[in-house]
Amino acid sequence: MEGFARIAAAVPVVGVASFEDNRQRILELWQRAEQQHAALVVFPELSLTGYTVRDLLHDHHLLAAAEASLAQLVAESRNLASCALVGMPLRYGVGLYNTAVVIQGGQLLGVVPKSYLPNHREFEERRWFRPGLEISGERSIEIAAQSAPIGSDLLFCAAQQRDFVFAVELCEDLFVPLSPSSQAVIAGATVVANLSASNIIIGKAERRRLLVRSAAERGHCAYLYVAAGPGESSTDYAFDGDALICEGSSLLAESKRFARQPQLVVADIDIEQLVNRRLANNAFGDCAAQHPRAFRRVSFRDVAHQPPLRRAVARHPFVPQGQAKLAQRCYETFEIQTNALATRLRGAKIERLVLGLSGGLDSTHAALVSVAALDLLGLPRTQLHCVTMPGLGSSQLTQRSAATLAAALGARFSSIAIGDATLQVLQAIGHPAVAESRIESVEQLIDLLRAQPEFADIVVENAQARLRTLLLMSLANQQGALVVGTGDLSEKALGWSTYAGDQISMYDVNAGVPKTLIQFVIRWVAAQRASSWADGAQLSAILSAVLDTPISPELLPAASAEAIEQLTEQQIGPYELHDFFLYHMVGSGARPRRLLDLAQIAFAGSYELVTLKRWLTLFISRFFANQFKRSCTADGPKVGNVALSPRGDWRMPSDADPASWLAEVDAY
Repeated sequence: MEGFARIAAAVPVVGVASFEDNRQRILELWQRAEQQHAALVVFPELSLTGYTVRDLLHDHHLLAAAEASLAQLVAESRNLASCALVGMPLRYGVGLYNTAVVIQGGQLLGVVPKSYLPNHREFEERRWFRPGLEISGERSIEIAAQSAPIGSDLLFCAAQQRDFVFAVELCEDLFVPLSPSSQAVIAGATVVANLSASNIIIGKAERRRLLVRSAAERGHCAYLYVAAGPGESSTDYAFDGDALICEGSSLLAESKRFARQPQLVVADIDIEQLVNRRLANNAFGDCAAQHPRAFRRVSFRDVAHQPPLRRAVARHPFVPQGQAKLAQRCYETFEIQTNALATRLRGAKIERLVLGLSGGLDSTHAALVSVAALDLLGLPRTQLHCVTMPGLGSSQLTQRSAATLAAALGARFSSIAIGDATLQVLQAIGHPAVAESRIESVEQLIDLLRAQPEFADIVVENAQARLRTLLLMSLANQQGALVVGTGDLSEKALGWSTYAGDQISMYDVNAGVPKTLIQFVIRWVAAQRASSWADGAQLSAILSAVLDTPISPELLPAASAEAIEQLTEQQIGPYELHDFFLYHMVGSGARPRRLLDLAQIAFAGSYELVTLKRWLTLFISRFFANQFKRSCTADGPKVGNVALSPRGDWRMPSDADPASWLAEVDAY
């Protein structure tokens, strides 16, 4: 798949000074990586000899045997397309160096020496090695009947995928304050490979993960770390074969620690997303400009990525996997919204809230945030005025839900019907539904719209949305209150709101929360907060009922007063798809063909390609066409990495042309 690269961490069973066995075991794992189409496979530090040979490192036979094993390994790799990094001791000039040798297809591409040698506690590498930083300038080494560049200034660049660039460091290099990889990533490396031995002591595995994830997150890169495993000497040490692959702060894959058999850990890294993160982060570029370092670039032949994708593609990327992570996400989301609203009330010196409560998901969520904010400020919940405004399509079900929810929360509640006002607006503008049919009452209008749905146009729908906003704003003025908006992030992306209607509020608490997450936050409130609020049992029951209610604007009459027939997702498509497109398009700049590549994996068995293309076409069309609504949206708190505030994360011209994006969808 375009934009991805497959990399592997290999943990062989090592024999101390068993050169031939080590070479054979390395070759076998290399061949396994080749079979899985890995572009890069990394072995542990000094894996050709064993890390724990210690003073044998000064033995001429060991050094000669290691070089002979390397020469044979290079020859045996003639037909291997995967690029391998093998650890071994090498003499250069008057010194001995702890190195990583880069090999591909029978060619020696380069040698990277360890920059920083640990010489504390159980480590004594300065007893045997010279620090690699001593090797500077355009240096090369003659080995295995080949000449190759040597130094810590090497970057290895893929011939086809130009952004696939890897750098190499060894063990302790990661543990110093300014690691070699920190300079390599700002010079363009998107992948860092660390060949380590790293004996295991209590707590060290956690420390490794902290360092690797931190390096990958700060460097906007993938980081592959592999430590020595079974077979190293246990005279004074123990080894756990810890191997992990991180992309940013995410752990993509890891080995089974303390396994006694060889292991190969494989993952696909998203090069395109990493590059996007760098492009979007000016500080990364500023840092690179402030700390320039010259690197020599060595080309290697990259292996074309082969399906299936070796990483998870979440259907609901805004919703983390695992109960603990999900609970934490819901907690943080709710607290961000609640504290932001409380701060706005205090800053505006306002102590009252007005909220249009429809009985649906978004307004229910906004009501929960509102009462929590009042609680934070020590204000009575009666300062929240919930207003339901039944119109031409409002069902009895949602009206009851709104009233029950307000009561359970201890808020004020009013019901103000807007049918007559809607009729007056339609009469005033001479709308065909009333002008041609001589409609004189709301009941007649509802009957007409049921019998002749062609009259139920956007004018009828939007008139109701704007009247509701007029009522809420008027009540807020009357009471000295703030109107709380209910529109969520997904609706803002799609422009699923009426301009100067529900698109407008005085503070938009849901602006940063996507539809697929809101339902989980409501469930979290029901489970974690409801029991301590006014009427916990009643509140939990009504929240469950709201969660079971279909998503609908309820602007057009259904067959009966109890029914809900105008279903949002039938009109604009599944929110789970739109949130998926939103997350990847806005969050990482994914192009249409990549969106479809990923969606086919995430939604395999649920949606066919023709359906995905249909809804992606609609998403792109609406996203571009409705920027004008986002450009004048109300203030609201950013919650996650993806946000659409015109003052913060997303600044886009309202008249941008989506034709090229749509053409790519059509051509897929």
